[in-house]
Amino acid sequence: MPDTSVYENPLLSRYASREMAENFSDDKKFRLWRKLWIALAEAEKELGLGITEEQIAEMKKYAEDINYEDAKKFESEVRHDVMAHVKAFGKQAKSAMPIIHLGATSCYVTDNAEVIVIDDALDIVMKKLVNVMDKLRTFALRYKDLPTLGFTHLQPAQLTTVGKRATLWLSDLEMDYIDLVHLKKTVKLRGVKGTTGTQASFLDLFNGDGEKVKELERRVVEKMGYSRVYGVTGQTYPRKFDYNVLCVLSQIAQSAYRFSNDIRLLQNMKEVEEPFEKHQIGSSAMAYKRNPMRSERVGSLARYVLSLPVNAAVTASTQWFERTLDDSANKRIVIAQAFLAVDSILNLYLNISENLVVYEKVIAKHIAAELPFMATENIMMECVKAGGNRQELHERIRVLSMEAAKNVKQEGKDNNLIDLIRADDMFLAVRDRLDGILDARNFIGRSPQQVEEFISAEIDPILAAHKGELGAHGDVRV
Repeated sequence: MPDTSVYENPLLSRYASREMAENFSDDKKFRLWRKLWIALAEAEKELGLGITEEQIAEMKKYAEDINYEDAKKFESEVRHDVMAHVKAFGKQAKSAMPIIHLGATSCYVTDNAEVIVIDDALDIVMKKLVNVMDKLRTFALRYKDLPTLGFTHLQPAQLTTVGKRATLWLSDLEMDYIDLVHLKKTVKLRGVKGTTGTQASFLDLFNGDGEKVKELERRVVEKMGYSRVYGVTGQTYPRKFDYNVLCVLSQIAQSAYRFSNDIRLLQNMKEVEEPFEKHQIGSSAMAYKRNPMRSERVGSLARYVLSLPVNAAVTASTQWFERTLDDSANKRIVIAQAFLAVDSILNLYLNISENLVVYEKVIAKHIAAELPFMATENIMMECVKAGGNRQELHERIRVLSMEAAKNVKQEGKDNNLIDLIRADDMFLAVRDRLDGILDARNFIGRSPQQVEEFISAEIDPILAAHKGELGAHGDVRV
């Protein structure tokens, strides 16, 4: 049972997946610290320092066995988390105590571990992002031919299709994917740099042999599974990297926010609806309501993520000289919570996008209410082809349109413009062809072809590259 007497972060208790929560756990962080200490000791031994196989073996024995109580006790004494864990590790691996953290500064473990955690979190985000894209691809192709009202300024404009509109959401995510791929390519470890980034301590250890220091860093980074390392740093890796990370997360949140707003509007129109479970309650007072809870939650979480890049920008801007510590407490909160929130958003996006309900008859009803106005140009042109006077036809359609608009707006009745046109002898030439002219499919342009072409050229290659990761489903925890 949770401790209900203290605040509990809802990102953990209500929203984010266990996978993302575990990625930012203390267990993962401190195991990475120990893995980094082992990699450093191994590389130092390989390059000639007096470290024994027995010391390394003992470190490996306790690599996964974090003695948290000892670490907590030591931290209360020394007020330094890294040194507390050095002491705790050394209490277990007694023979290795003299060489744990040899030549290193705290940021050797903290910063390298943070980069790895962020990199792994980006992988989780990537997998969920491409799965959302896959769901929207299926939806867009399914409804590529289904006409629907398009809106500009939230006013009825020309027709589009339900599938074409979905490609707008998909296009946003494609841009996010491209930025995410680029970000992944820029990931570098801080490496083995020493207190102010000069590698002076390691140069002393190797008696001034700079080549060995360079090789030490290369080997350590390789042991941690990486090949890229920052060429120069102060005590920390550049905090602009955190800003870049939060910008990409913000972009994903922006895309999800836009999607969720569209779904909320469409649900108000009763055209498209997010999933609503059998026993779900929309309102405690109004039993008939079907509120777009999932989409609203996406917007709520996205708004939080959108606010975070400026925080990281301030942190990156205030790194005095080789380092200042005012980033530390901030980063503990901001980075993890940004990923937890985006993880939550993508879980919801997955759930919504694979379970959208489309009400085709409602969509057709709304088209019927507006299409007569949109079709007047087509009707007029057909009459001109039959010998009519364009100016006279235009004036007559204007008059009839005003009459129909009055019927809709002032009388609250259906749009009767087509009935008025059908009864007017000026339009006798098209009277028998009005139903064909008014076929909604005549007004959707190349929407179906655009859907197919866009998906084939731009989306399918992305999904093919992630074929083994597809098939995920989103869940709503509460």
